[in-house]
Amino acid sequence: MLCFKLDIKKKYELWCLVGPQPARFSLIEFEHLTGLNCDYVENLENPRCEVTEETIAFWQLLGVGIDAGPTTEQIIAACKRCSEWSRDDRMRLGYLAIFTGFIKGRKFSTVTRASLARLVMDLEEFENYPWRRVAFKVLMDSLRNKDLTKSYTIDGFVQVIQVWVYYALPEFGAEYGHPVQNKPSPPLLAYNGGKGRRFFKDAIRRQSVVLNFVKKKDINEMWPKWDHDVEDMATDHIVEVMWNGNHHWTIECWEVAGATLGSNQKSVVVYAKNEEGYVKEETTVKEERPRKKARKETTVKVEESPQEAEETPREAGEALVGWITQEVFENGMK
Repeated sequence: MLCFKLDIKKKYELWCLVGPQPARFSLIEFEHLTGLNCDYVENLENPRCEVTEETIAFWQLLGVGIDAGPTTEQIIAACKRCSEWSRDDRMRLGYLAIFTGFIKGRKFSTVTRASLARLVMDLEEFENYPWRRVAFKVLMDSLRNKDLTKSYTIDGFVQVIQVWVYYALPEFGAEYGHPVQNKPSPPLLAYNGGKGRRFFKDAIRRQSVVLNFVKKKDINEMWPKWDHDVEDMATDHIVEVMWNGNHHWTIECWEVAGATLGSNQKSVVVYAKNEEGYVKEETTVKEERPRKKARKETTVKVEESPQEAEETPREAGEALVGWITQEVFENGMK
């Protein structure tokens, strides 16, 4: 899916183009898939947490320096000697295992952030912290600017990306995701996934249905708040078009208008209507190249006219793209 990524300005969104249809992965989709707390807090990754005598004692039990957060290796080692610890300390150890193994999800020897790990000293505060937002940020920071022509690793809760692809491409999910019967909640548990080496690029190209399945009550909720994010009017306009649900994406929406050598990016021009009329915004599509193949890279300008944005007819067999209700989505999964 990353091979079809749109190179947008926003730090905390991932957009992909599947055939003629855009698909969005943001904090909203992450929340829906995981069911984790997503509330906004300031200083998300550096909360204030006092170092007490109890904190020092517990860090000594873990075998971790007081100025560092535990590694996964240290958590595994502590699990082998925790049988006589107090109930609260064993709960703290379990929470830290989730923190290091899934929320941060880095190499076993990588030290985690101490300020976040120390939250475990107040079990209630730890349980109520917006860990979904932390996990999403770690994942997006890792995904940004990956060179897909080389071997790479992804930090964080990477399983959510896999399940998002199954949900966004229901035909693909039915074939490769091994769906669980009765569709358990949260949706993260609805697929068994699969093992083995497969080539998904062509399979993704063949998809005819793309579901952007989360729709909030108010359109202003479609843009989660982030510190130090940047404005991107082009992607905001796409969200508005999808929210309204009256546009049917076709390949003509992304018509190739020209090409020049010397870049691996496609320039995409998006028209959106505001109070003053149509606004033309430009973003780019980063075209990833397979490894060990000739590099013949192009810059392609794509335009969609305002008339097409309002009047493009729905062709036979074309899937309607838009933000849909849970009922419609579930029917589409049958």
